[in-house]
Amino acid sequence: MKKMYLSIVLLASLILGACSSDDDNDSKNAAYTETTQSEAPEWQIDWSNNQEQPNWTKPDATLYENWTTLLVQIEEALQPFVSEGDMMALFINDELRGLAKPAITVGNDQKSSTTFLMKAYGNETGTETVHISLRYYCQKLKHIFTLSDNINLSSDEAIGTDEDYIPLFTLGSAKYPVVKTVNVEPILTTVGITPAPGNMVGAFVDEECRGKAMLSASGVTPLVIYGRTAGESVTLKYYDAAKGVLYTIPDALR
Repeated sequence: MKKMYLSIVLLASLILGACSSDDDNDSKNAAYTETTQSEAPEWQIDWSNNQEQPNWTKPDATLYENWTTLLVQIEEALQPFVSEGDMMALFINDELRGLAKPAITVGNDQKSSTTFLMKAYGNETGTETVHISLRYYCQKLKHIFTLSDNINLSSDEAIGTDEDYIPLFTLGSAKYPVVKTVNVEPILTTVGITPAPGNMVGAFVDEECRGKAMLSASGVTPLVIYGRTAGESVTLKYYDAAKGVLYTIPDALR
């Protein structure tokens, strides 16, 4: 009778152990899904918006005692959308102090450059730091990007000539005002995915791409995620090129 009791206990333990193992696997696999995909995905953030063209006009230079020469370059993500209808404006306390159209590419008058050369006017002494609002209207995207910075307004100053001045306008998007940066590798390893350098990762809200990056060889890859509102549920997608597998991690972060 004692042997039969031990046998029943042992059998029950094996059954429970098997159930527990299945539950653990189900829990792990529930963290992400896998899809076979032979070609790398072409994820892109849609920067298009619906803002009207602003009626900015050049300031009257006779009202100011000095100016700063400012050479602004457009960041890589927005360069394909630059056109002759674009405008770059500089404001101080909502007063327009500088306005420029894209510079003309040397040797090609038909193509707009991705640089804007302007004079930022002021009556400041040049020894004080001035808080500015730099606003870029992109005609193709119908989008006004806005960034803040601090500069000195002085005729002896020239910003962006000796070294590049490339404001990250994508961080001042009217369409995506909420910006968050996360490190990718810890998120992948937490759910059991092994990250590999050179693979692509993307952030999505529903089916809308909100950020993408290539995994770094350093093992630390920052992914900038652009949001419309705070608290959006973000799905992370990771494409393993060597395996031809797309991993999808729903509700990866908020």
